[in-house]
Amino acid sequence: MTKQQILDLAFMQMALVQARQAACRGEVPVGAVLVHGQTLLAASGNQPITTNDPTAHAEIMTIRQAANKINNYRLVGTTIYVTLEPCIMCMGAILHARIQRLVFGALDPKTGAAHSRYTIGLDGLLNHRLEIAAGVMGEECSQVLKDFFKERRQVKEARDALFSQPD
Repeated sequence: MTKQQILDLAFMQMALVQARQAACRGEVPVGAVLVHGQTLLAASGNQPITTNDPTAHAEIMTIRQAANKINNYRLVGTTIYVTLEPCIMCMGAILHARIQRLVFGALDPKTGAAHSRYTIGLDGLLNHRLEIAAGVMGEECSQVLKDFFKERRQVKEARDALFSQPD
């Protein structure tokens, strides 16, 4: 295993911690971590529900934190680790921030904009090229999402059964 692969696993583990924390808040469990070399700049999980902000995806929150930390909206030479393939909005933010590398875990066949649905940043149509590594700890990242939605369905079924009982 290369040094980069070891770093990728370590930082994706940190992103998974953020995803699990988001799940505890009732958010869809997606986590992101942004680093420069081996230095952690920012980490966050999804927050759209708790902040009433549809743009508060893990990637956006992490990019905002990092930009504020270094006092620059350009995050040149950085890598962002995300547990789920980014959507179109997040891919746009990643590209505008000039992040060098994206590493993500689970594929998102419905809205994934890096590999699954779209290949934003890889098609040569933009002035910024992005290095992308897909599927890093993909099974673990996918399982966090599956467990979250399974639990939500079970809670809903139990609630529906409770309230549909005749007197």
